[in-house]
Amino acid sequence: MKLNEIKDNAGARKSRLRIGRGIGSGMGKTGGRGGKGQTARTGVRIKGFEGGQMPLHRRLPKRGFNNIFRLDYNELTLERLQRALTAGKLDSSKPVTVAELVEAGVLRRAKDGVRLLATGELTAKVDLVVNHATASARAAVEALGGSVTLIEKPAAEAETA
Repeated sequence: MKLNEIKDNAGARKSRLRIGRGIGSGMGKTGGRGGKGQTARTGVRIKGFEGGQMPLHRRLPKRGFNNIFRLDYNELTLERLQRALTAGKLDSSKPVTVAELVEAGVLRRAKDGVRLLATGELTAKVDLVVNHATASARAAVEALGGSVTLIEKPAAEAETA
């Protein structure tokens, strides 16, 4: 075998079918789109159209609503916090804030704040400044001599809520 004798197996490369290029091609005239009508044209077909039958999205009942005031918190577990402390990304001697968590790469962005969850185990004493903490997470931090300070809502938000 020589480099200039290498070639693909037979049928490994199939040439593209050129649609709408005469009746002899087997894909001429209508080009696989059937007869006339909306589906034969270019552009948007009717999505969800079921031939006149009531479409599924209209047969099913509407339910619930989207709360426009909903806040989206970052979830921070004790396990993830301990990993960052062990790796030296966070300094446990000073209070850990949202800005420090983002800077250390523990969180990607600040969002509406941080919610501390009790998943995993914490072994280091740490002072946290977060928006929300579960009772078990707060107990785990305080058992090691640390503290959890909750960030109060701004005055404008407290009035609307």
